[in-house]
Amino acid sequence: MQPSVTLFGPLDTIMGSTAPGDVLVIEYVIMALVIGNLVTRQLAHRRHTKQYEDGGADALSRHPAHTASNLILILTSFYYTTLAHHGGMVMSMLVLGAVITDLFEFEARRVEARRDIPLERPKGSIFAAMLVLLYAGYQSFFWVIAGPWQSIV
Repeated sequence: MQPSVTLFGPLDTIMGSTAPGDVLVIEYVIMALVIGNLVTRQLAHRRHTKQYEDGGADALSRHPAHTASNLILILTSFYYTTLAHHGGMVMSMLVLGAVITDLFEFEARRVEARRDIPLERPKGSIFAAMLVLLYAGYQSFFWVIAGPWQSIV
């Protein structure tokens, strides 16, 4: 029997096991972070709307909680890649896509503010975040459908 090698030592022991089929705590952590990211996205949009009403286009700034949420979600998804290579790679790509979309949506809000039109909701980044939420839910709660899935596949 070969000893399991962990990249981050005790953190790997807490967050996930290297045995196939074991529950990974990191999947639930990512699920909570994705939900938190959606909440901070809503807070950021409310703040942008208020900043626009109070000070115009120059007053718009990034919400620090949302920026921190994006950064933590990126780092956590990269860490997840060290525990579950396939799931982590897919999660990382979805998270990076959502963060890049979020960057473009912020710039779109600034353009709307400069043109003096009402700010729209960040539809693209909401859609990208919902894709991340769906995949995080699939990874976290696969055990619910594992029995029927394995009998089919």
